[in-house]
Amino acid sequence: MLLLMCWMPETPRFLLTQHKRQEAMAAVQFLWGSEQGWEEPPVGAEHQGFHLAQLRHPGIYKPFIIGISLMVFQQLSGINAVMFYAETIFEEAKFKDSSLASVIVGMIQVLFTAVAALVMDRAGRRLLLALSGVVMAFSTSAFGAYLKLTQGGSSNSSHVDLLAPISVEPANASVGLAWLAVGSMCLFIAGFAVGWGPIPWLLMSEVFPLHVKGVATGVCVLTNWLMAFLVTKEFSGLMEALRPYGAFWLASAFCIGSVFFTLSCIPETKGKTLEQITAHFEGR
Repeated sequence: MLLLMCWMPETPRFLLTQHKRQEAMAAVQFLWGSEQGWEEPPVGAEHQGFHLAQLRHPGIYKPFIIGISLMVFQQLSGINAVMFYAETIFEEAKFKDSSLASVIVGMIQVLFTAVAALVMDRAGRRLLLALSGVVMAFSTSAFGAYLKLTQGGSSNSSHVDLLAPISVEPANASVGLAWLAVGSMCLFIAGFAVGWGPIPWLLMSEVFPLHVKGVATGVCVLTNWLMAFLVTKEFSGLMEALRPYGAFWLASAFCIGSVFFTLSCIPETKGKTLEQITAHFEGR
């Protein structure tokens, strides 16, 4: 990354704020391949800096709410819990080689992230986010159903250990349920990678006005890591309190909530300039 950044130009907008129009045009040529269709943005607002009083303006607080909510929903989908506990989950599913299963999960994540990169500018951000949320809700519900079925004969003990399931299923039924678990987790990873994995980070770079982008991006990243810490730390506790199937059904509920949030609150940013996106938030 350090070597590649040596060839990365500054952004055209930043260069314009430094009154380096020729370098800005060269950056546009490098990044877009052509200067055609590029409109020179107004310069001046980015020098204002960020003040708390600006949060009263819809062009500021609406992107803030969207950015923070995207990071919260991304983590509440359960992705970090799934990835950190992947081997445990596949052992629970009686998968013969849980280490190989984790490699397969990683390959699925890379593949579908590449698919998302290819179709994102055609399908749009909102469609992929909504589709991703639906797929994750279905897959976490299915995995919760698997856990409910395999632990149906467990004792009344309040302690639940994901590593020690109690199954009273016949051998053939147990194998079928194991593949339900494997399929559910693979489907979850695919759904996450095509939408809620990459798109929140992309939207974060698209919706914030220039003069608040630094602070707003920092707040969103802080929110993401804080939620990742809380979800990872409390996941085991949730499994004890709600039972393992309850924890995954809760994640499914958050995924459903992310679909409604996407359809009701997130504007489509595909093919729009920063000025057009800001005008949308301000109702112009």
